[in-house]
Amino acid sequence: MTKKIVCLASVALPVLIAMVLLAAASSSVAANAQPSSATAGVKIDNFVFGPQTITVPVGTTVTWTNADDIPHTSVSTEGVFKSKVLDTDEKFSYTFTKAGTYPYYCTIHPKMTGKVVVQ
Repeated sequence: MTKKIVCLASVALPVLIAMVLLAAASSSVAANAQPSSATAGVKIDNFVFGPQTITVPVGTTVTWTNADDIPHTSVSTEGVFKSKVLDTDEKFSYTFTKAGTYPYYCTIHPKMTGKVVVQ
């Protein structure tokens, strides 16, 4: 009887250790997994940023697309981001890594304004 217990213990112990190591590795991978990034878009058309105010979670990449027939920019009033001059159908993207309110405007047409709210 004691031989059977010793034999069973010698098989069960390595299996138990392997299961514990596998569980630890799985939880470590899950803890280090990066969530997929969210995206949002702002359309520039007819001298308007649309939507004028957009609310997104931290980590979101916002893409401005110029659908207008003339050039525009998207520039943070606080110097956080700055697009080049965007011709028709050109895009500019920025990823927001901190919560806050980010007002912006078009440097060519300063009355064009918008806001990104990051929560």
